[in-house]
Amino acid sequence: MIITKTPRELDIMREAGRIVALTHQELQKHIEPGITTNKLDEIAEEFILSMDAIPSFKGYNGFRGSICVSVNEELVHGIPSDRQLNNGDIISIDIGAKYKGYHGDSAWTYPVGEIDEATQELLDVTEESLFKGLEEIKPGVRLSNISHAIQSFVEPKGFSIVREYVGHGVGQELHEDPQIPHYGPPNKGPRLRPGMVLAVEPMVNAGERYVRTLADNWTVVTEDGKMCAHFEHTIAITDEGFEILTKA
Repeated sequence: MIITKTPRELDIMREAGRIVALTHQELQKHIEPGITTNKLDEIAEEFILSMDAIPSFKGYNGFRGSICVSVNEELVHGIPSDRQLNNGDIISIDIGAKYKGYHGDSAWTYPVGEIDEATQELLDVTEESLFKGLEEIKPGVRLSNISHAIQSFVEPKGFSIVREYVGHGVGQELHEDPQIPHYGPPNKGPRLRPGMVLAVEPMVNAGERYVRTLADNWTVVTEDGKMCAHFEHTIAITDEGFEILTKA
């Protein structure tokens, strides 16, 4: 069941999203060679708590971090650790914050120091694909138009869309209906209507689309060991189109 949000609920979710965006901004100051993913997790948790929110991911199905930190060939759900970042790495940081009972959720992939041109192209294409999907959003449009726009942009560039992980509704639960694949034909699925809140989050591989989960039962990596990227915004459907909630 897709839950539409009231104006009051959307006001709360704007603040949840703003907290997520500000946490991303805070972490960007610290992403440099030598920092550990544990340290980034500590900074994020302290910052979220200082904003009268709580980290959405901490304790979620047993996850021990406050954020997900995935490096290089790690796609999603990376667990914070003593791993140090190196020049030329990329790191995907997925942040959720729960404020007054409602979640905001956003992921971004950042360069560490200087990265090569091919990796920068991966980041650029994945980020742009997110906005290509969002451009499709307006009341009455079918959900899969978002999916189709993302796939149609990414694949001609020579990259692959991950199919095992999808976007989702957001609200009082971190993951609500509907599921939002980032591939597929247009004009399928439910029609978008004002008050829906969605997390759109394309995940793109430099190589083949296949992924696997490591023995920690969390960290998802590319099967071929090549780089991957992940960009996500939480958005609300409005009468005219959409509003990005995870912005400062």
